Amino acid sequence: MKIVASNKKAKHSFSISNKIEAGLVLTGSEVKSLRKNTGSIRGSYVIEQNGELWLSNSFIKKYENSNDNNYNPSRYRKLLVSKKEFNKISASIKQGGSTIIPLSLYFSDNGYAKLTCGIAKGIKKIDKREMIKQRDWNLKKQRMLKNN
Repeated sequence: MKIVASNKKAKHSFSISNKIEAGLVLTGSEVKSLRKNTGSIRGSYVIEQNGELWLSNSFIKKYENSNDNNYNPSRYRKLLVSKKEFNKISASIKQGGSTIIPLSLYFSDNGYAKLTCGIAKGIKKIDKREMIKQRDWNLKKQRMLKNN
């Protein structure tokens, strides 16, 4: 498994409840470009349109040797999930307050481009501060126990 891009800020800004693995529909030049690690999913999100899931706001740089003249690096890319997973995802989104956030983009052992998404809820600023305080306190506590 070769990780191409990851969204590190997603775990900081959202609380992730479920993880889903989905395939990506890409063109040949996009696959070659991703194999060179020229993709980014920072700030991207997944939307649902007409019973399908689409990856929006992701960036895949144009492959140098491609002859695609009007290539759009941030176009919508279709996600491939089973009908059962899609129903589960759409139900959790419609329930309220949840969104689908891409966590990592990678190539599987078979060579397919895969996207790991998380069903997430946004964390408020107060909660983030509380998490940072708790993390700092745990570090101090470990250091004090280690020194004694």
